[in-house]
Amino acid sequence: MIPESAFGAPDWVRAEAFFMPSDTPASSTPPTTYRDLLRNREFVGLYVSLTLTVAASTLSGFALGTLVSRRTGSPFLTAVSMYGATFATVLGALTLMSVADGGRPRRTLVVLQCVTLAGVAAQAVPGLPLTARFGLLLVLGFFQSLGTGARMGLLAEVVPVSAYALARSLMNITSGGMAVLGYAVGAVLVSCLSPHQVFVVAAALTGAGLLLVAGTVRERSVRPPRRPGLRETWSTNTALFSRPGPRALLLNLWVPNGLIVGCEALFLSYAPHRAGVLLAAGSAGMLLGDLAVGRLLTAGRRRRCAFALRLLLAVPYLLFALHPPVLVAVVAVFLAGTGFAATLPLQERLLELTPDPVRGQVQGVESAGRMTWQSIGAAIAGGLAQYVPAGTAIASLAAVSVAVTVLSRPFVVRVRLTEGARARWFSPHLTERQVKASTGRDAHLGHGARTARSQVVRPESPSDARPPGPGDDQGVSDDDRTGPERDHGTRT
Repeated sequence: MIPESAFGAPDWVRAEAFFMPSDTPASSTPPTTYRDLLRNREFVGLYVSLTLTVAASTLSGFALGTLVSRRTGSPFLTAVSMYGATFATVLGALTLMSVADGGRPRRTLVVLQCVTLAGVAAQAVPGLPLTARFGLLLVLGFFQSLGTGARMGLLAEVVPVSAYALARSLMNITSGGMAVLGYAVGAVLVSCLSPHQVFVVAAALTGAGLLLVAGTVRERSVRPPRRPGLRETWSTNTALFSRPGPRALLLNLWVPNGLIVGCEALFLSYAPHRAGVLLAAGSAGMLLGDLAVGRLLTAGRRRRCAFALRLLLAVPYLLFALHPPVLVAVVAVFLAGTGFAATLPLQERLLELTPDPVRGQVQGVESAGRMTWQSIGAAIAGGLAQYVPAGTAIASLAAVSVAVTVLSRPFVVRVRLTEGARARWFSPHLTERQVKASTGRDAHLGHGARTARSQVVRPESPSDARPPGPGDDQGVSDDDRTGPERDHGTRT
């Protein structure tokens, strides 16, 4: 149970106002470059360790799939061995994801990296039964999902809010490229090494990532105390899904993307001899989209382009109902791939909306849900293709993706950020006056906390406010604004 103060606000809500020195409006600072990000020692540690972890996970998955295929010859078991860890991420999101927001996030991430290292190293033991290997696979997926939440929570503290989308774009690009490269390297390694030796290589990469985190990321002792556990995770998740603002953002982050991944899963059935070209076109489009949206656009432009990007993600796939020539299909897939960059402004808005003490958990839930919906989308696509041609199935999934994007847009447009709205996420009874009273109790704090307190986003004066534009999708829903906020607007 979250402890409550005398006036009804959870203890961490009072701390939330002075918690994040970097929590400044995204529009108040100029865009950051990748070079600027890479000058940040802590970001480099998180970024490179993530890259090594993704590479290790890809190599270990390929090695396990090879081992299972050689022992059983079962395509189903082989597929489960390579991608089954994805389903374990849901368990992490539903049970212990609150550990991502503990009082010592660096220590939490280091411990989770140690567990991952132990699991990968255990896979290298020769003669291990397949049941034990599948058990390790689920354990690894579970703890890796918690590690993702802890890592993204730290990322939100290490970089300014204005640079968060840029940091996520760099991580997305590198992770996607490393996954593709990992499978290619895995195929080469398996041809000259045994699967057990490939596991050793994966364990070495995991260990290197562990050392990087331990040596570059400092502890964030300013976090308010929370007692992570099943009850805390459930209470936060319940609050997360009970609010229309975050619910609309998560819907758009999960469902359209998952359905389009389902479209990509049918490339082999649609054009067996051109599937590789189609997949490469999609990857190239995703790379270009993340680079352009994350690097070249400001936060305001990303916000205004978000809806168009979500449509671009699915609309080109409608052409597959006409069974276009391969060249036309490749161009369509490339254009659709750029639409995956719509994830960046949505993640940016979700971060702005999330109370600081639960940022790691919310980011972990978002990541786990996105991965799960990709698996669901592939399963739906495969089932649909059993009854209709692959091109028709692809177009049908794209049409549903467009429908979800269009029908949910009014809810996303109404999402706005106000002072105290993040606190009322979890305490609907908390009034604006109570939030101000709670956030004003920092006279006894040290200089660092007072400095952080001074950087809290405050409502603009009525003279500076403006009504939201048609493309402004951000923050908290209209029903979270009361009194003067409805008349004058707030800083976004």
